[in-house]
Parts: sequence; C-alpha cells; structure tokens
Amino acid sequence: MSRIFRLATLCLVLFAGPAMQLTANAGTDLSSGQIVLAQAQGQVLPAAPAATPAAAPAPAPAPAASGGVKANKPLTIGLFIIIIAVTLGIVFWAASRTKTTADFYAAKSSITGLQNGWAIAGDYMSAATFLGMAGLISLNGFDGFLYPTGWMVAFVTVLLVVAEPCRNIGKYTVGDVLSVRAAAKPVRAAAAIVTVFVSTFYLTAQLVGAGKLMELLLGVPYSVSIIGVGVLITIYVVFGGMIATTWVQIIKAALLVSGGVVLSLLVLVKVGMNPFKLLENVVNSTQIQNWVQAKLGHATPQPGFDYGQRYLESGLFLKDVWDQVSLGMAVCLGTAGMPHILMRFFTVPDAKTARKSVVVAMFIIALFFLLTTFMGYGAATLLTPQGIFAVDKTGNMANPLLARFLGAEFHPIFGDFLQAFVCAVAFATILAVVSGLVLACSAAISHDVYTDVIKNGRAEQSDQMRAARITSLVVGLMGMGIAFAAEKQNVAHLVALAFAVSASGVLPAVVLTLFWKKMSTAGVMAALLIGTFSGIGLVLVSPNMQYPQLIAAADQKVITSLENKQAAGTALSEKETADLAKAKTSYAANKDGTSMVGLSKPLFPLKVPAILCIPLGFLSAFVFSLLFPNKREEDAFEELYVRQTTGIGVSAAVAH
Repeated sequence: MSRIFRLATLCLVLFAGPAMQLTANAGTDLSSGQIVLAQAQGQVLPAAPAATPAAAPAPAPAPAASGGVKANKPLTIGLFIIIIAVTLGIVFWAASRTKTTADFYAAKSSITGLQNGWAIAGDYMSAATFLGMAGLISLNGFDGFLYPTGWMVAFVTVLLVVAEPCRNIGKYTVGDVLSVRAAAKPVRAAAAIVTVFVSTFYLTAQLVGAGKLMELLLGVPYSVSIIGVGVLITIYVVFGGMIATTWVQIIKAALLVSGGVVLSLLVLVKVGMNPFKLLENVVNSTQIQNWVQAKLGHATPQPGFDYGQRYLESGLFLKDVWDQVSLGMAVCLGTAGMPHILMRFFTVPDAKTARKSVVVAMFIIALFFLLTTFMGYGAATLLTPQGIFAVDKTGNMANPLLARFLGAEFHPIFGDFLQAFVCAVAFATILAVVSGLVLACSAAISHDVYTDVIKNGRAEQSDQMRAARITSLVVGLMGMGIAFAAEKQNVAHLVALAFAVSASGVLPAVVLTLFWKKMSTAGVMAALLIGTFSGIGLVLVSPNMQYPQLIAAADQKVITSLENKQAAGTALSEKETADLAKAKTSYAANKDGTSMVGLSKPLFPLKVPAILCIPLGFLSAFVFSLLFPNKREEDAFEELYVRQTTGIGVSAAVAH
C-alpha cells in the first residue's frame, strides 16, 4: 500500500504545486490561450467556423462572456484535489480486493446491473459530452442537438445485438468472444492489435484534451498536466483494476448528471420552468438572429426570412449529406464495437444483468443529452453566441461561462463555486474515460497476447497478474508519450477514426461470429485487419489531415485581398497589417509542403470514412469466410448459438 501513497503524493504535488503558485492571480483572464479541447475529449465533434462571421452586425458580447474564463483558482484546485483524494481512496480500497485476473479484468463479475449502467454511462460520456455539446448547440442551434441523438441511438444497437450474447460467451476481452469457435492464436493476436489501435486513438485525444484543459483553467503547464493525469490513471488501473475503474466511472457519471441537472434547472428558473418559453426567447433574440444571418452569409437581412426560427432548424452546421450519413454510421455502429464498452459486460454475473445495465445506461445518457439542450439554448440566450465565440471559437467554454453567470446572480462566490464544480466534473470525466481505455488496452495485451498466445493459456496466476500490471503501466507511459508528441497537433480526427475503426473492424467480426454460421477464422481476421486498416488509410488521405499547400492557397487569398486594398490607396488597420504579415509568413512556410503521406490535397472527400470502410469490413468477412471455410467452426456454431441465446454453461469470471 505504501507504493500507492507515494504515487498519490506525487500526483498531488504535480497538480497542486505549479497551480498553487498561481493562486495569487485568482480571477485572471484565461481567455487568451488557444483552446484545443474541441473534439479531443471523447466524442466526434466538428470544428467551429474558422473566423467570426463578418457579414452581419457585430453586437457586443454579453457581459458574462466578454471577460473570458475567469477561474477562481484556489476553489478550482481545491475541488480537483478533493476528486483526486476520493478516487485514490477508492483505489486503496479496491487494491485489497484485486488479487486475481478475474478481479483485475472483470471485478469478478460482481457488479450489479444498476452499478454497471452508471459505469457504462461514465465510460461513454466524455468531457466533450459535457463541455462540447452545450457549446455546439449554442453556436449551431438544432444541428448541435443531432450529435447526441446519434449517441443515444447507438445503445439500441448495443442492447439488441451485442450485450447479452457477449456476456454469455465471453470472459474478459473482445478476443475471448471472437475465439470461441475460431482459431484462438491468430484471432486473439489480431483482436489485440485492433483494440490497441482503437484505444490509442481515443486515449490520445483524451489526454491532449486533458492537458489543454488543465493548462487553460489552472495555468498548469501542458507537460505537467499530462504527467499528472497519466500517473493518476496508471495508479487507478495498476493497483485497482476493474473494481477501482468501475467506481471512478460511477462517481464521475453521478457528478456529470448532477452538474447538468443544476445548470438546466437554473436555466429553466429564468424562464419560469417553461421550456417553450426558452425556445421563444431563442427565436426572439436579436443576437441569435444576427448570428444566424452571419452564418448564412446574408450581408443584409432578407425580407420575410425568420432568422430566429432558422436557428431551430437543421442545416446551419451539417451541410454535407454524405459526411452526415458517414458520421451517423460511425457513431451508431461504432459504439457496439468499442473494446472498453464491450469489456463492461463481463463485469456483471449474467446476461440478464448485462441487459439491465444497458437499459440503465441508456436512460442516464438520454437524460443527460436532453439536459444539454437546456444548457445549450440557455447559453445562447443568456451569453449570446457572439459572446461565447469571442471567448472560445469551439464553444467548449459555454458551460463554465454559463455556470459562472447563473451562480453569480445569487452571489459572486456561488458563481465561482459553480464554475469550479463544472471544471472539476470535466476533470473527473477525463480520469474515468482514460482509465477504462487503459484497462481495455492492457487486457488485450496481457490476457490475449501474453496469456493465451505466448503462454498457450497456461500462465500461472501470479504471472498473469504481473503481466496485467506491467502492461497497464506500459500503456499509461505510452499514452503520455504520444500526448507529448501530439501537443501541437489537431487530434480531433482521432475520435472519429476510433469510432469508424471499431464499426468497420470489431463490429463485423463480433456480429458475424455470433450470428453467421459460415464465419471462419479467415473471415474474422479479414474483418479485423481490412476493416481497421482501410479506415486508417482513408483518414490519412481525408480532409482531416493537414495539407500545407491548401493552407498556402488560403494565405495567398488573404495576401492578394489586403495588397489590392493597399494598392487602391486604402490604409490597412493595425489588425489587417498583422494579418498580412502572418499570412506571408504562413505562405512561405507551407507553399511547398505536403501532408503526412505526401499529398497536396485530400484524395478521399469525407472526414469520417465509416460509409466506405464499414461495408468493406462486412464484405471482407463474407468473402474470406466463403473462400476459406472451416467445417469444424461451422459445426461449432449450433453450440455457440444455444449458449449465447440461453446462457447455458455461462459462469461468472474466474481466474484461469
């Protein structure tokens, strides 16, 4: 236990030391930093407009937002430390109960349906859900609400297709499910590779977002933030395993829902607890009407055009139909193939409890996403889209700003506390989600590769536990290393890629293994590898990547426009002069550059490749299974089908 306390002390020093040096500056304006939290924290969020629309009148930002994010650092740090202390206490408690691999990977299948439902919700709802959704709605109206609806629908697939069968035939990992009737070694190895890829994409986005959030809110350097978060989640997983991870996720989900309920109630109190009054305020807001006019590119108001009503209709943000369809496919189908979500079904004693846990998770997630509507529209009416955009172009600071504004109406201290609470919830969210990802990655390597591939399933219990903890440590260190390397990179596309890869690689392999008699080892391998690497390949040639020559072309337009203005005898403003100099510098740096794979422009037009790589994953599974059939695996299907449907022969996770 002394090791836990020493590492816990290190975490507190890493977080509190640099931050407390800044407490004398409590309330300092933090809005000047570039907020890179957008999309990087857990779900698929699109980028905000590149610049504030200029066509429409530019009303002054709301007072609540114009000052930026003014964090009360002592209060915020205090809440962060409380969360760290509570979660480390859980780890201390869980460590004494984590003795076997069954404890470490699946909490000995002792979690109840209600507890697992909250844990699934905590594992699924990332900080982008809390911060990003309200901002997306506040800046884009109805289009912002379309995103959470996709995530709610996703759990219908989980409930009806994978939850019960996976619990009936699996033990710890995706590899356990896929190897029931296929050749164990190649399938487990391939499943581990895909799990590591998917988890790493998601993990990198989470950690980069965590570093930027801590840097923005507390002034803690990015590198120190990454080390602190990395050390914390490594402690959670290495010492507490699934038991600690589960309870951290439950606490985080409770905090997340509590924060959403408080903010939503305060918004509704402003409109007499009448949601229709809130929508009426949205439609009648002059600021919102001007914002919509600018987003539509109307230099002057169009006669008879209702800009307020347009805000409540689709099309302000989601304009490319095929990108919308592809994103919807990735979100709705990708969730059912995410390894850290599938792993949660092995923590309950039976299929009935797994089904119950999904239903509980669906209600919690649906409730929270409903609350984001009130928070998003409340932020739009009380803070104005212009005010939110002025602080953060991505909209991610809408909830912290809203919390401060609503709380300050009672007392300034309450405003500080409410904003600090929102920031602390976002921090707890990051810890919970990253812990689940590290555990899924660790299980794939130590259980599938070390125990079943290298040791042929005959490793001693002590060796398995040692391997599990070592791989957890290595995965945590690897995540920190990648996050350091990605500090200056746009990692938003990694989230979309994680969902697309899980939908095109893991999902076809799992679904066809469960429900198609002719699925063979070759089909499983093809689905996993072709589906996964086609998704990765398409992203590498998609608009998600950085194309220097396209950047240079945009810079050239700015240069030409401003130089023509100068040639016409008009003096440039100070800002325009700075923009011209910046554009020239950028043009010189990018004019001869290429993307990571040597392209000058994208070859694949869509940002999310799911519309192509999901059918490719299923098709490759069908083709390779028919080309390379296996009679023994076909004969084993009847037993598998009975087992996955009835639960006959299923037992709680046991050490092996």
